[in-house]
Amino acid sequence: MRSYYGRQILKTPVWRHDIPAYLFSGGLAAGSALLAAGADLTGRPALRRSGRLTALGAVGTSAYLLIHDLGRPARFHHMLRVVKPTSPMSMGSWILAAFGPAAAVAAASEVTGVAAGLGRVAGLAAAGVAPALATYTAVLLADTAVPSWHEAYPELPFAFAGGALASAAGAGLLGAGVFGAAAGEVGPARRFALTGVAMELAALRRLHTRLGVAGEPYETGSAGRLLRASRALTATGVAGAVLGRSRMVSALSGVALLAASALTRFGIFAAGVSSTKDPRYTVVPQRERLAARSPSADDERERLAARSPSADDERERLAARSPSADDERDAIGAGREQLADDRITRDLPGDQQPA
Repeated sequence: MRSYYGRQILKTPVWRHDIPAYLFSGGLAAGSALLAAGADLTGRPALRRSGRLTALGAVGTSAYLLIHDLGRPARFHHMLRVVKPTSPMSMGSWILAAFGPAAAVAAASEVTGVAAGLGRVAGLAAAGVAPALATYTAVLLADTAVPSWHEAYPELPFAFAGGALASAAGAGLLGAGVFGAAAGEVGPARRFALTGVAMELAALRRLHTRLGVAGEPYETGSAGRLLRASRALTATGVAGAVLGRSRMVSALSGVALLAASALTRFGIFAAGVSSTKDPRYTVVPQRERLAARSPSADDERERLAARSPSADDERERLAARSPSADDERDAIGAGREQLADDRITRDLPGDQQPA
């Protein structure tokens, strides 16, 4: 398929690799805050410490990448002057502004050992904002006109949420070895890994099967290579997380899960960029939506037939409105008799006229 003069219909996004890295770091921060809050409530100090520090480091990286993409730090500040619920970028700025300080207070309390109660409250507050932080970037991509992002709007939030859990599990498995976690402490990280991987793979599988032509960029080119590598690393990481019991195996599994989550974000980003370069990915989904909304020729004929009376119905209606031939003859005969009576009456003498 060719567009006018062979040019692209859509412009390729000007975003650089800062953005997929931003997508990954935001999900890592969100998942780590959730893992740290759960570890805090269940008495797992090493896993809590790893989660809180990872959440702070990841959200700091995320804020840096966003500001670097914006070009000037003042632009991030300016976005906080308004609250626009219909703008994913506006809501994302406020989500970052709410999550960052809470994660910072929780991490500071963890490092200094001061105000443990305040640290718990801040950690729970960060965990409360975490689901929005993990998924708003998916809405940000799907809200664009880029075909392979826009068409995948039902699946991307689930893929990003699953990736956030998987990457947090990877960081938890890696950090548990660093902070000397006991063998029983890493159980939640393993469960996070299984849940996150299942959610992410199910969402991406549905995306491939549902999107049709708009899903092709996820399977071809650099995006396809990145996503296939991500699936291989995911399988390795999950196998090590479930079967491995040594710290070394857990740490390697964590690295594999982190790398898999990062490659997934970069693969999704590359698929969207690729879909803007071929007019087919823009035009074909639009035609399919129009065809689904427009009635077929057979449906249109049936609709018109239902609204229009048949020939027999029309004849019956006309017959009901028009008198029959016998009725017409009777009426003519009655009229003639009346005329004859009137003529006889006129011819009678005046004293014989009827009263």
